[in-house]
Amino acid sequence: MAGYRRQLYRDDAVVLRVQKLGESDRIITLLSRRHGRLRAVARGVRRTTSRFGARLEPFGHVDLQLAGDPKGQQGSSLHTVSQVEGIDLYGKRLLGDYPRYTAASAVCETAERLTPVEREPSLRLFQLTLGALRALAGGEHAATLVLDAYLLRGMALAGWAPALAGCAVCGTPGRHRAFSVPAGGAVCLDCRPPGAAHPAPATIDLMTALTSGDWRVADAAGSGVRRECSGLVAAHLQWHLERALRSLPLVDRGVPAAGAVGMPAGGVGSAAAGVDRE
Repeated sequence: MAGYRRQLYRDDAVVLRVQKLGESDRIITLLSRRHGRLRAVARGVRRTTSRFGARLEPFGHVDLQLAGDPKGQQGSSLHTVSQVEGIDLYGKRLLGDYPRYTAASAVCETAERLTPVEREPSLRLFQLTLGALRALAGGEHAATLVLDAYLLRGMALAGWAPALAGCAVCGTPGRHRAFSVPAGGAVCLDCRPPGAAHPAPATIDLMTALTSGDWRVADAAGSGVRRECSGLVAAHLQWHLERALRSLPLVDRGVPAAGAVGMPAGGVGSAAAGVDRE
């Protein structure tokens, strides 16, 4: 647009992903506090002389000055990073811990999938994502518990929370033994569809505790219960996203329990990182 000058604005954001652009630039995917998910070009950050390349790595909480229209009504949809200051660069504390690093990768990928529209503010998801990365970096709880808590609460924000305290089909209250992902969660005997899972009662208790933030119950859960919970949560999330998350199969959840429902397969690959390989 003739005569258009890109305006400058500030926001703080979580770095979700970075991608190569040209020989020395990167495209940074951000989840910002006031402007939702954004994509911005960081010029020259892959050069060794870059002033702020190390601050624009995945999992970091940063304060930025961006050039572009925050409402997306003028100019390119790609903004430009003109200044950046690190608030808390969690990636430095996660690099040496494979379970926490892969869990953080899954958190960031999920945050990106839950914000399909750019520049649409999502303050609660931003706060939830920042809190999950802070918890993973702090190491107070097991990485898989933090990840599953994030996924359950993220699905609740999106309107996909699994029914746990009543039948997902008829609404009959109480603890029901069957769980059906297509039906929306726990189901009673009358509504149970073919192929429904039958998780242990402790698994439903763990899912409830993670949703409500009852870490006393969550931390006390056994490894088998945690694995079964992770399988159900992953299956429920990917059913509603209608596609698999690349990072979830790479999360270190220990040896899969026999008969674990919806457990993603394990593996190691470049998708574990929130950054494209150079």
